[in-house]
Amino acid sequence: MKRISFILIGFILMLTGRVFAYDDGDFQIWNTDLEEIQLKKDLKLVFEQEFRWGNNASEFYYQHYDAGLAYALNKSWTVGGGYRQIYARTAVNKPWRPESDPYLFFTYFGELAGFKFDDRNRFEYQYYSYQADTGRYRNKLTIKAPWKFTKLEIQPFVSDEIFIMIGNDQGLNQNRLSGGLGFSLTKNIKAELYYMLLSSKSNSIWKDYNVFGTKVKVAF
Repeated sequence: MKRISFILIGFILMLTGRVFAYDDGDFQIWNTDLEEIQLKKDLKLVFEQEFRWGNNASEFYYQHYDAGLAYALNKSWTVGGGYRQIYARTAVNKPWRPESDPYLFFTYFGELAGFKFDDRNRFEYQYYSYQADTGRYRNKLTIKAPWKFTKLEIQPFVSDEIFIMIGNDQGLNQNRLSGGLGFSLTKNIKAELYYMLLSSKSNSIWKDYNVFGTKVKVAF
């Protein structure tokens, strides 16, 4: 309950303040596309790809490709795992660096006072060819409002995700606070528009980034 309250308060403050209020922040655009294929009643095959533009959305610096399985144990719990291949670079004139991330996750789904929420716990092993491997734990809490508007079923949501490194550089090193709107384009196609305040630590220094994101999910 405390975490839910903090997220709601943070989202309200985020909307009432200026989006680009951080002098040391960079404006970025992220686009995510998902495809879900129902293999059996409780088993789904999920593909995901994501692209990111930084330096005030002028440089394409990140891409990942993901394939995984999700199995619903019951209405409250889903478990699964997959593999993500990442390519990232620090500038347009720098080479792409690969990263391989196998992962496992389990997610709890619930409802409180009409608000639906899910709490995802994810464990990743990060393999690099150019530096020491690391591990990472990610926890993402998403809350969806009980209201839907227009024929598109526009629905507000907020989420908060923390990243905790396991290895030489241990501890919290990233937080993603997001708020946006989800809606249905067709019966099988859903989309999201969101703003994210991304806080990331590097060399013991925290920096904030302002992200405008889009997400499209197609279910078969």
